Amino acid sequence: MYVKICGLRDPAHAEHAIACGADAIGVVMSPRSSRHATLTEAAAVLAVASGVDTALVVNRMDAAEAARLATELGFDVLQLHGTYTVADFAAARRIIPRVWRATSIADDPELRAGERGEERLLVDGAIPGSGKPWDLTSLDTHRLGTEWLLAGGLDPENVAAAITATAPGGVDVSSGVESAPGVKDPERIAQFISAARQAHITIQ
Repeated sequence: MYVKICGLRDPAHAEHAIACGADAIGVVMSPRSSRHATLTEAAAVLAVASGVDTALVVNRMDAAEAARLATELGFDVLQLHGTYTVADFAAARRIIPRVWRATSIADDPELRAGERGEERLLVDGAIPGSGKPWDLTSLDTHRLGTEWLLAGGLDPENVAAAITATAPGGVDVSSGVESAPGVKDPERIAQFISAARQAHITIQ
């Protein structure tokens, strides 16, 4: 079970997530988000990241510009969140090979993994970043294959049930491991990773 902890700005929280077994960490650069990281914060998180995938997450920035920024800062992955087009993904991949797509079935009811040429697909709720649970029964997991991550409204209390219901390749969390908007809670990070790992063992 691949586990991504997103919205990190504090290197101590990034180190903690990695020590607890996270497979990936995400840094958000979106000024409207409570999790928006400055260049200095992003660099500090990257400085402590070792042995995990590091993803730069954007949702309004031009795709090629974001790809150049991800490369310059040293991220492994660019995650394009929202209504980016096939052409946007192609432009990004010419600059950084690993590009992930994050969207919701509310925006794309016929969602299929890989249709933008992405390495991984993240399936989010209708209101990304809200932390609100959503109706998982609307997912057609047969279309999604194995290289997709479930996101949106997950937390330590519900992630096991969500994994059991949808059998994703991984999970992504941000607000569900926070004590306040944009403020990560180390204990909840540890609880989330543990619950996801245990659920994966149970359904195998």
